Amino acid sequence: MSPQVLIAGAGPTGLTLAIDLARRGIAVRIVDRAEKFFDGSRGDGIQPRTLEVFDDLGVLDAVLAAGIPQPLMKVFLGGEFAMERRMTEPKEPTPDVPHPNPWVLGQSDTEGILRERLAEFGVKVELATELADFAADEDGVTVTLTHGGASETVRVDYLVGADGGRSTVRKALGIAFEGTTDESIRMLLGDMRADALDHEYGYWFANPEDPMEGIAMSPLPGGRKFQFAAPISDESDADLAVLQEYLERRSGRTDVTLSELSWSTVWRPNIRLAERFRVGRVFLAGDAAHVHPPTGGQGLNTGVQDGYNLGWKLEAALRNPGAESEPLLDSYQAERRAVAAQVLGLSSALLDKTVKGDPNAMDREGTQQLDLSYRQLYATDAADAEGLLTGDRAPDAPLADSAGQAVSLFDMFRGPHATLLVFGPLHAVEPGEGESTSFGQPTRVVRVVRPGAVTGTHDLTDPEGHAYRAYGAADGTRVLIRPDGYVGALLR
Repeated sequence: MSPQVLIAGAGPTGLTLAIDLARRGIAVRIVDRAEKFFDGSRGDGIQPRTLEVFDDLGVLDAVLAAGIPQPLMKVFLGGEFAMERRMTEPKEPTPDVPHPNPWVLGQSDTEGILRERLAEFGVKVELATELADFAADEDGVTVTLTHGGASETVRVDYLVGADGGRSTVRKALGIAFEGTTDESIRMLLGDMRADALDHEYGYWFANPEDPMEGIAMSPLPGGRKFQFAAPISDESDADLAVLQEYLERRSGRTDVTLSELSWSTVWRPNIRLAERFRVGRVFLAGDAAHVHPPTGGQGLNTGVQDGYNLGWKLEAALRNPGAESEPLLDSYQAERRAVAAQVLGLSSALLDKTVKGDPNAMDREGTQQLDLSYRQLYATDAADAEGLLTGDRAPDAPLADSAGQAVSLFDMFRGPHATLLVFGPLHAVEPGEGESTSFGQPTRVVRVVRPGAVTGTHDLTDPEGHAYRAYGAADGTRVLIRPDGYVGALLR
């Protein structure tokens, strides 16, 4: 089958989009210029909303099994133990937010899980395959790929550039990548073993007179390795000897021997936002559209949610081509660029505070659990932000089926469909699948009733009223949930 969508770039963003398209029956091809898969922990913080996306895509169990919670960090100043701290305090799950805490998993491991899921749909990443050129017209995109010394011409309906900060697709489109690269700040990063340290904890080593100029050693799941992070003021090679020297200087210890360096880099703050995310049949996503500092832990997460937002919209346009699909495709840029701009503002502010020595910069409520909805970005007054409204993330809630078995709203949302929630037994709509179409998608109708009001075998009971409260619903309320888990319309 000829591909309908070609994705350039097989990082978390491209893989998320490819999975979402493939499960919808869209012919997709995903290529990457790299000759081998990335092996490193860059982008190792997975935020709560991304965990919900992974739940829908069928990879959450694997991600949770492979990763760890954010570890407790031991702080040493001048070689002496000073305190213990957490990046964020753990929160208890609630009926509407089942995954409230960030999760730690190296990016290469996350990508491996996503590739395995994609392979279940018969799609594999094509390595050493570079997008050399493309030309778009009103009907599609003609792409030239190079691999193995040969070139190939591919005709697709849509092209998505998820090919990183140096995006070939963005440059070919001539889209401005506005922002800055701060050459005055450099950070040395790497993954290696440090067997003298207890792998159950993270570590911060610094001098008492300059506590923020320290070295972080964060345990990585799946072995004995730590991620090493240290600010540097000069040009340094990111090799094991340099990392060892930095560690000994800051920790005052000579008993911690670093070994088995598998990945390292010298990182510079690069904070940029593409002027546009769409030109006709060509889209940008992930780092190709926005580049973040690591503070705030949002780069990978924002990219994953780009792909999740775009997938169902491309399917709708492919199923129902024509001018009527243009507003939906345009909404990708309107929604995701606004989110990226606000996330960049937050993460950049955190970076500035961290560099200036604010010890609480990464502790404050919400900095590691940012969950932006597009409605929040467009709110015009205080009243707009009260209660559940169109554009919000759709909350979860525990329910029970007619046999008394536990189910959840997320169970009902999971899959490539829209969902119409109907509250109360008196509404005329009968539950079923594919009975209506919303956003160009088949729509599953789910009726939620109070205990004792069950009127049909497909009704779901809200035993403790969590669903009614989360949606501010009364009997007769209808809520249309988009395929990406956001409220598309709410009628009370």
